[in-house]
Amino acid sequence: MINYSVYLMGNPLDRGASPKAYAKPQLSELMTFDKFVKHIADHNGVYTKGTVKGVISDMCECLVEMLLQGNKVLLGDLGNFWISLSSEGAESLQAFSSQNIKEVNIVFTPGENFQNLIAQATFNLVSSRIAQQATLKAEKAGLGTVDLEAAKNKLPAGSSGDSQGSEDTSTSGEDETEDPLA
Repeated sequence: MINYSVYLMGNPLDRGASPKAYAKPQLSELMTFDKFVKHIADHNGVYTKGTVKGVISDMCECLVEMLLQGNKVLLGDLGNFWISLSSEGAESLQAFSSQNIKEVNIVFTPGENFQNLIAQATFNLVSSRIAQQATLKAEKAGLGTVDLEAAKNKLPAGSSGDSQGSEDTSTSGEDETEDPLA
């Protein structure tokens, strides 16, 4: 189940537009690598936690190796990985050298099972993190009411009130990175 809260947000491209309501997920937990490995091992009695951890660690090392060799790696249901480059422009083709390349970025396109989880997802509307924190603080203080406006006004400018670190709120779902081998 995905917990989410709703926030009013303005359009940064059109400051005059009225704010609109958008959903933001509330993360339930931060799953560490070790917790995830244990979860996988618990789902499959054949492989131990150590085996799963080793396979995933080796996969990551091999993936980096393959990407640095200029390969595109197709990992089936997980998705595809390849690299893109960020570089500074040069005055001419002759003036460009590898010194102009400033970043090697990993590009990931999700496999079919990861592209849009909407068909498998269930949603649960919950209070914002700031409202939850204010309510808990009021309960601990023995108060019968909560001043949500005061709690929201304590936020830094531009904050949405989701101290858990909300994710993407875009609605387009379009991937702007082009696949060079597609």
